[in-house]
Amino acid sequence: MATPGVETSAIGLLKRAVELDGEKRFTESLVCYQEGIQLLLDVLKATTDEEKKRRFRQRITEYMDRAEKVKQHIEAEKEAGRYHEQMKIENNSTGNSYEKVFGRFFDEQVTVVEVEDPYIRSNHQVLNFVRFCELIVKSKSKVQTICLTTGQDQGKGQEEKLSELVKNLEKYNMTLKVTYSASLHDREIRLNNGWVIKIGRGLDYFKAADGKFVIGFCDMDLRQCHETTVDIFHKKHSKSVGV
Repeated sequence: MATPGVETSAIGLLKRAVELDGEKRFTESLVCYQEGIQLLLDVLKATTDEEKKRRFRQRITEYMDRAEKVKQHIEAEKEAGRYHEQMKIENNSTGNSYEKVFGRFFDEQVTVVEVEDPYIRSNHQVLNFVRFCELIVKSKSKVQTICLTTGQDQGKGQEEKLSELVKNLEKYNMTLKVTYSASLHDREIRLNNGWVIKIGRGLDYFKAADGKFVIGFCDMDLRQCHETTVDIFHKKHSKSVGV
């Protein structure tokens, strides 16, 4: 039986979907449409009032029609090789975990992930990369290879930390290949399903927590962020250089 809270959650998600739709953040809006529609379907199943059922069916149909148009637009732009979406992470904002920002792109077609980020060096930056790898492990993707290109920070334990992660990922049947570059400047994530994500600050857009025993230390959705821009592209014929 659906509770009033379920309907409230559905309305919130669908309102957010419409906002993102209007901002041309179509991949985000599609996820919100799909999740909101599913919650409304749950509410519909639990409703006995026929008039309410009629209204719910009408709203569900309207949102499903719009979600299908968004999906078709995304696919058409991908097919034409011109898909571009931009999102801005505001200063001090929250709700920007890697799962929220990247998770929707890790579908079952992904087998190779390439990360170029010159600053996977210090302790907190390596931990950020570990969190990114945790997202990959939890996703429905079939990732076998992760290629990291980063700058080198000799004498500060960077290689030892990344070597530990290399060994740990083997337990999940994933190979992590680390390459060091002194000339790397771009910050980019490439998936071999065609998605390319460019982030102004790379993976290092979270602010330091105020302490170890505070809200936001563990859950990165609750961690404040630095201002940055995320540009999302899709290349129809992606080619992985890491394998």
